[in-house]
Amino acid sequence: MGQTIVEKIAQSHMAEGPNRPLRAGDFLSIRPHRCMTHDNTSAVMSKFKGIGAKKLKDARQMVFALDHDIQNQDEANLKKYRAIEAFAKEQGVDFYPAGSGIGHQIMVERGYVVPGSFVVASDSHSNMYGALGAIGTPIVRTDAAAVWATGEFWWQIPRSIQVVLEGRLAAGATGKDVIITLCGLYNHDECLNAAVEFTGPGVAALSMDARLSISNMTTEWGPLVGWFPVDATTIGYMRGVRERLKALGVERFAEKDIEEWAERSPAPDADAAYSARIVLDLAEVTPHVSGPDTVQTMQSVAEIEGKKVRIQKAYLVSCVNSRVEDLEAAAAVLRGKKVAAGVKFYLGAASKWVQEEAEKRGVWKTLMDAGANPLPPGCGPCIGLGVGLLEAGEVGISATNRNFKGRMGSRDAKCYLASPEVVAASAVAGFICTPESADATPRGGGVRATRRYTELAAGAGAAEKVEILAGFPQRVTGRLVFMPQDNVNTDAIYGKDYTYRDDMTPEMMAKVVMENYDPTFASRTRAGDVIVGQFNFGTGSSREQAVTCLKAKGIPLVIAASFSQTYLRNAFNNGFLCIEVPELVARLREQFGEEIAAKEKTIIAGDEIDIDFTSSAISWRGQTFNFPALGSVPQSLVIAGGVENLVAKRLAI
Repeated sequence: MGQTIVEKIAQSHMAEGPNRPLRAGDFLSIRPHRCMTHDNTSAVMSKFKGIGAKKLKDARQMVFALDHDIQNQDEANLKKYRAIEAFAKEQGVDFYPAGSGIGHQIMVERGYVVPGSFVVASDSHSNMYGALGAIGTPIVRTDAAAVWATGEFWWQIPRSIQVVLEGRLAAGATGKDVIITLCGLYNHDECLNAAVEFTGPGVAALSMDARLSISNMTTEWGPLVGWFPVDATTIGYMRGVRERLKALGVERFAEKDIEEWAERSPAPDADAAYSARIVLDLAEVTPHVSGPDTVQTMQSVAEIEGKKVRIQKAYLVSCVNSRVEDLEAAAAVLRGKKVAAGVKFYLGAASKWVQEEAEKRGVWKTLMDAGANPLPPGCGPCIGLGVGLLEAGEVGISATNRNFKGRMGSRDAKCYLASPEVVAASAVAGFICTPESADATPRGGGVRATRRYTELAAGAGAAEKVEILAGFPQRVTGRLVFMPQDNVNTDAIYGKDYTYRDDMTPEMMAKVVMENYDPTFASRTRAGDVIVGQFNFGTGSSREQAVTCLKAKGIPLVIAASFSQTYLRNAFNNGFLCIEVPELVARLREQFGEEIAAKEKTIIAGDEIDIDFTSSAISWRGQTFNFPALGSVPQSLVIAGGVENLVAKRLAI
């Protein structure tokens, strides 16, 4: 069986892991090509120093870019920024001050992301790097501190889904419409925590800016990776990056590297295994909007235009849609026109270079003449910081990537997402509408006719013999406790009433575990019980107590059909075991169907479940279920009690 692109690129960056070709579910230690942090560099610095580290393992891996709260001139924020800059200078890290641009844009336009590389950032939109044929994926702050100290972080390879693009976009349809369509069509977590490989003849017709938009917003769709193949468009973009860097006296890659990518571009094997395949005909994609308040709901612009949805604010900002092509497209709509009375139109380039290029082409002047309010290159209103936020009762149309309620201002406002062209046209009209030049007429009975989704055969893998390190259990046997609800969130596991209390002892935490899920849980369960959850266990906030409260209760591990990626990382980063075994969960649903129908929240059948880590197998009621082998990487995390302890131990050696 061949490898997917994620498996191949991860293999080429592996520092420790299985001594065989990698496959989905494997745990390994990755040495990333680059690691970017932004304003959260300050928090990573604290973790880095807290584990006893003093010097970065490899300063060339790191990039610091201040981009989130750059409009904030309070002394406390400026002091934080000065401390980050001083640390960067001390350690020899490439540093981009406030006003340089959004970190993700800096990473691609300044040559830190190259085809076939594995690049991470302590920010969820790291998926964007996939547009250049790299693996881009987010890490949490603890992981970033580990990369700083050791050059490595642990990762589990996700399953891969193939997205086949056919045809080409019609006039008025954009890359933003493609990802809005995918988010709206597959809105039941079909791609959650997966790696998406875009492929097919339609890819060639997409510009690099369109690919960057699509990869960036795969984050909102649910995948951890949004990868595009390397083709002539990629090579042309990389040559442009190299020329710009040469003008600055910088060389991050040579012409021979570009020739190598062109001749031997990174690609999946022909016989790679995918968990699903989606086929989308680009010709059927029309302008759409997401929302309000969620990317899981979409409407065609033709449909919403008839409703005359009035807007008060329009936004052309963020790392998803504020590059040169986006600004040019908006300017083409706005040329010779003025923003409607009662509408404020906010404009911020993705980077200083993008703004300079737009100014050189006359694009920036066109946008300003139309009545745009300029903002410095950075995140700003996209994350609810700085000026121009949505106020209570207002409606906004935005070319950003997220429209969660309250994200861009008041929770009593509404926000829709759209392409730069639709944002510009709406700003002029005063209500959500499509540009005059766009054909927004739904074809083929509407965009839903375009989706084709195929579940492919994907087994759990054969049982695998594993060498057990000293201090790690060879097996765990305990009473099975089944939680039959999907999406058990972190607030259900450990409530907000306790999250910010510093006086909670482990004993106290054990008494309130799962209180918001089932008030009887703590009294009915006991130390040694093995929890089995359903899909997307641990979704919600990133509170680490949702892991540590289970450790306090004496729960040795959680098994689930799938986990929230943030919860999974918090678990292993705190030395707590989590195993994905969807086949076991399916069997439990069959066995306890009546109890589930009766809305039982906690099912304790009384019999035991046996987990054998030496053979990667679970036994329950005479049946065996396999799970991805836990090799030296996850074992070491559990033995040490978490990643910070493990890093501190390795630094002391």
